[in-house]
This record gives sequence, structure tokens and C-alpha cells, in this order.
Amino acid sequence: MQIPLDYYRILGLPIQATSEQLRHAHRDRTLQLPRREYSEAAINARRELIDEAYAILSDNAQRQVYDARFLAQSYESQTSGNGLASSLDGQLTSASLDGEMLSAPRGTVEGVSTDTVPISSIEIDDAQLVGALLILLELGEYELVLRLGRPFLTGGNIGLASGQYGDPDIVGADIVLTVALACLELGREQWQQGLYESAAESLETGQELLRREGVFAGIRGDIQSDLYKLRPYRILELLALPDDRQASRYQGVQLLQDMLNERGGIDGSGDDQSGLNTDDFLRFVQQLRTYLTAEEQQAIFEAEAQRPSAVATYLAVYSLIARGFAYRLPDLLRQAKLALVRLGNRQDVSLERAICVLLLGQTEEATQSLERSHEYNALSFIRENSEGSPDLLPGLCLYAERWLQNEVFPHFRDLAERQVSLKGFFADEHVQAYLEELATRPDAQQAWTDSASLGWSPNQSNGADHLYHNGRHYSYAHPNGATNSDGYHVGSQGATATLDAPAGADSNLYSSTFPPPTAERVAQRVSKAQVAEKGGRRSRPNAWFKFWQGSLFGRSLAPASSASTSVAPSSPTAMGRKRTSRSRTRRRGKETGLRIDRIVFLAAIGIVGLLAFWMVLGRIFAWLGDALAGPQLEGEQLEITLSEPFMTIPDPAEIEAAVPVPTEAEATGELTPDIAMSVIERWLAAKVDAMGESHNAEALEDVLAGELLTRWTNRSQDDAFNNQYWNYLHSSLEIVDVIWSEDDPDQAIVEANVQEKGEVYIGGELSADDSYDSLVNVRYEFVRQDGVWKIQGVQS
Repeated sequence: MQIPLDYYRILGLPIQATSEQLRHAHRDRTLQLPRREYSEAAINARRELIDEAYAILSDNAQRQVYDARFLAQSYESQTSGNGLASSLDGQLTSASLDGEMLSAPRGTVEGVSTDTVPISSIEIDDAQLVGALLILLELGEYELVLRLGRPFLTGGNIGLASGQYGDPDIVGADIVLTVALACLELGREQWQQGLYESAAESLETGQELLRREGVFAGIRGDIQSDLYKLRPYRILELLALPDDRQASRYQGVQLLQDMLNERGGIDGSGDDQSGLNTDDFLRFVQQLRTYLTAEEQQAIFEAEAQRPSAVATYLAVYSLIARGFAYRLPDLLRQAKLALVRLGNRQDVSLERAICVLLLGQTEEATQSLERSHEYNALSFIRENSEGSPDLLPGLCLYAERWLQNEVFPHFRDLAERQVSLKGFFADEHVQAYLEELATRPDAQQAWTDSASLGWSPNQSNGADHLYHNGRHYSYAHPNGATNSDGYHVGSQGATATLDAPAGADSNLYSSTFPPPTAERVAQRVSKAQVAEKGGRRSRPNAWFKFWQGSLFGRSLAPASSASTSVAPSSPTAMGRKRTSRSRTRRRGKETGLRIDRIVFLAAIGIVGLLAFWMVLGRIFAWLGDALAGPQLEGEQLEITLSEPFMTIPDPAEIEAAVPVPTEAEATGELTPDIAMSVIERWLAAKVDAMGESHNAEALEDVLAGELLTRWTNRSQDDAFNNQYWNYLHSSLEIVDVIWSEDDPDQAIVEANVQEKGEVYIGGELSADDSYDSLVNVRYEFVRQDGVWKIQGVQS
């Protein structure tokens, strides 16, 4: 059968390669063994093709004939278009039956295009098919491997079932392994290119193939691990799709919900296996909010608030305020107010509550909320823009409009381009009718509103004064004098934060224009929020919510130029004064109850202190008794005298000799087989410690160098994180050859045979599928650093 390969590509050389280059390439390709999961038949078939390529190209006569055919074939392929692909299609179709076919991952093509197919081919024996697929995999021709290997995976291929390509079970398993690895590598390649959904589809195709065949659990685990780490990228890519791609966007929301469930919420401590810690996940949520509509955010964060989650509750309040104002739904503003009352038991959200009740027309309550706020910069801005007014309503209105425009709307996909107009909001007939109805409700509901037991679906609302109280219209003017299309003044907008789409040139997921908080600050905020959540106590104003308020919403507004604004005050009624008197009476009753509680509390502290005093006193008397009686030794005593030491003190010369110091031959001379044997033995011992149950990787620095040190250190850390370790046993070590570099005396290559047995334990259980016991031919790349030989590369 014809296979799209040529002898030069098999050896990894250009057509101009010299005889010396051919020899080195053949040796390198022979020493580079494939993954241990491959059968001996596949390894032998691969070696046969490598030997065949070297035999033909190393013979001058045969090489001239082959080069002439190779060049002619290349020219014919360039002039005839996709002739090779057509011949391959016909060949594979004739060798397969109609049946269920494994769907190709997105990003591959049904036909092999001239851009990806090699321009020449060779004829191979049927028994060498798996070896050819393996070489194509090593060359990075993943799509071509899928194209050639898929017809053999359905069980309907006549030649495979009849033994034409070898033992059907062995050949079938090798093809499954090769196709699965091609899916894995293709998915990683697409991941690097920013094609996250295509990468996920490739990985899922390989995972489904292995799951269906029930083989190679280790590789299936690698694919699943990549899918977990890829999930945040997929979410951003799916949520950034246009509105007409609702099905795909819904899939992104579902993936986000899966991550939230596995983590136990936005600020949960669960492991979703994405590799994101709490700090990273908070920035991730911050980044994806700009791709979600206000309705989507409300649905997600209201559900998360039920865990309960303080952060989700705060974000849900923002979505309720944004939707309620933008879409003229004042009932959502009422829900946001009730949620803020509940949050106010633990955090300072008085400013948000003041804005919320202002939009509900409850001006007196808005003023009272401002008085309880600790947001000094915002209060300074509000007071500055309320000069000449008997209250703070003009400045609060200006601040609310700018807050909605600059800090709320930009974080919602459907509101980012909206213009905020308080005048337009209050001019809406539906809003006016709702506020008028709200103002006529009994004052008795005010006490229920301020209670701590509030949910997300309250049926009551409170009544209070609003912007149209007693026939007076509260209005205000912007100091900068700008007006919108309604003739209403609009303040100048500050800079808004923007985020690049996830499929852009910047592939760093967690970069954003918002200032990232440090891990220490996040840990402190989480700790304080958890203490307040569990104990029901009111924490300091600048705690968990202020972290979100500062890093997500950045409430920092530059004060505008002051302007005098006249606002007609509202006179208090006698009913209001009576309610104030009754409030003071209730407050006195509460203070009396608090005094009784304090007396009981102090009495309990006194009893506990007395008991502690008696316990300490008893310990003191016991210690004095033991001191007077003298020391008491129990059991058989050591025979130790002061005339001679009880242990042998080693000679300093012996200690210095025990420290490994490079000999003069090792430091300046060539690498001998004995030195190479010693270095490799130290490497194998360090490997046992680093990959074993203790995951002690300190010894790696003494024997490895460069990228190899980094790779094995990271692998040790990854296994520790995944609750996995290896037990290695090396029963034999043989130095086959030592090759010194002619250009650099500090570099050498050592070829050795190592009998290695490896057993992997995942979650404390032995994984028989991934364990092995084999004789491995290894090629070590040595480098001398500071007179000490180390290993900087390993090929097996």
C-alpha cells in the first residue's frame, strides 16, 4: 500500500543531507523509542521503515535512483493538485465497509488537502502500517493520522479482521493508541492557536475512543486533565459569541455552572481541576462578566447566593439594580434593596442601599443610609455637589447617575453602550405607577423590611417619601452643564475598563485591565467574610465586599466642579415625630436588656477565671513537690560517664572525604565509563526519591541540568498534586558507549541499557495498565558544570 511518506522525512533530514548526517540521524531515530504502550510489533515495524530508509539513502546508486523518482513525484504532485489525496481516498475506501465512523474533530478536513499532505509517497508492506502511522505521529501529521487510521476503528475493515496487517487484536490496539494520541496532540496544538472549542472537540474525540475501547486509562486521564484545564478558556470563547449563537452561549453557561458546582461556589474551596486558585478564579469571574447579559448574571448569581455566598449576593445585587434601572423594572430594585438590607448586617453597603432606595423614590431613607456609610470619598463628592441644598439629594442623584454609567453598566453585555438618565427613568409611566403604589402602602411594613430574615423573593415593600412627595418635584443640575437628548444634564463619563475577546492575540487567560489583588489580601478578605458569615457578626466595612467593590467596580470618582442647586425641603409630620419617640423608647428597652446580658456574661467569665486559677495553682504545687523530691528516672539507664564520650566522634577528614567532590579527572578530563556509571546511578536514585511517595526532588539539582531539571521537578510536583506516585526498581545498568564532543570537552553522550520496573499508584491504588518492567536503551546527554558532570537530556 502507498503511504504519504518519504525516506528523507522518516530520518528527519533534507534531500541535501551528507553521509555523516544520514548515519547520525539513523542512530538517533533508532535510539528514540516510542511510548511504552506500543506493542513490539509496532516498534519493529517502525524500526524496519527507519532501517529501510537508511539502507537506500546510504547506498549512492540506490539514492540516485530514489532522488530522481522523488523529485519527479514532487513535481507531479505540485502540477496535478490533489492527486495523491485522491488516490489515498480511493485506496482507503476500497479497504473499508460502510458502517459507523468516528467523527473527525473540528479543524480537520474530510479530504487531505495539498497544503498538509506530503508531496511524495512510498510503498510499504501491510504489516508496516502501524509503524508508518507511528512515524507520521512523531512528525506532527496529526490530521493525516486521523485520516488514515479512522477506517480501521469501526471493526468493519476487511483486511484488519482477516489478519492482513497482523494480529487483529494487537494491530487494532496500536491503531487506537495512535489515533488517540493524535487527538491529544492535535487538541493541544489547537489550544495554543486559541481554537479552544476545536481543541475540546479533538480531545473529547480521543477520550470517547479510549472509553469505548476500554483501554489506556493513563492516556484517558491525560486527556481529561487537559479538558479540565481548557474549560475556562472554552467558557470565555463561548460566552463571547454573538447573540444569534444562543445554543453555544448556553453551553458556556452550563460549563461555568459545572465549575461553580465543583468548587462549591465562587468563593468555595472545592477543586474543579482547572488549576485556578481562589485568587485566579475571582479574576476569571471578573473577566467573564462583560460577556454575560444582566439577565444571565442575575440568574447565575442569585442561584449562587443561596449556597450561601457573600460575593454572589453582592454581584446579584448589581445585576438587579442594572436590570431594574435599564429596563424600567422597579420591582427588581425592591428585591435589590431587600438583599442589601440582609448584607448590611455584616458589611457596609449603605451607599449602594442609598442609591437603590433613591431609585425607588424613598428620599428620606436614602439620606439615612448615606449617614451610615463609611465611603468617605463618595460622601465628599456628594456633599460637594449638594452645597446650598438643605439635604444631600442633589449630590446623591449626580453620584448615582455616574455610578450606574461608569461602574455598573460596563460590566453587562447588553448595557455597556446604554446611556443613563435618571430623568428618563422617573418619567416612565410604569415606574411612576409603581412608585405611587409603593408610597401608599402601610408604614408597618417598614419594620418588616429592615428585619434580618430576608429572601430573594419578598412579597412586601416599604413605603416612604419619593421624588414626587407632596407634589414637589426634586430636580438637580449637573455642574458641567452637559445635556442629553431629553434635555437632561448628563455628567462626563470616566474611563471604563475593557477586556479583549478570548480568541484574540493575547492568549493569557487571566490578564485583565483591573488591578489584581495579592494572594495575602484575598486570603484575609476570605477569612473575614467566613468569620462574619458563620458568626452572624457585622464585620468592618472594608472587608470582603470592599475587595470586590475596589477590584471589580473601582468606585473612585473625581469630584466635579461645585454648583449651587436649590431643592425644596420636605417638612416632617407629627406622625414622623411620634415614630421617632417610639423608636427611642424601644432603644432604651434594648439597652436595658443589653445590661442584663452583660452582667450574666461577666459572671460567667468570673467563674471560668476562678476555675483556671485553681488549675494553675494545683500545677504549681505538683511542680514544687517534684523539685523537692529530686529527679526520678524510670527504666533501664544508659551507662554514660564523664571520662569518655558515649559515642564515636568521626574525624573531620573523614567527614570531608564523605562529601562528593569532583576528582581532577572528572573536573578536567574526559568522561570515563566509570564516571558515567556513577552519575547515572545517582540520577536513578534521585528519580526514585522525586517520583516516589515522598516526592523529594531536592537531589535532582545535584545530577540534572537545564530543561531536564525543570521538567522532572515539575513532574514531581504535578504527581504530588494529583495524589500519584511511582515505585521504580532498577535491577541492572550497563554502559554501552561513551561519545565525547570534539567541539566542546564539557559535553558528551552516553548510551546505556537500564532494566527498569515502574509501578504507578493513583490515589493509593496500583494502576496495572500504566505499570511496566522492561529493558530500556537510553541515550544520556552529559554536560560538565563547575567541574561536575550532570545530565541535561534523556532519550529512550
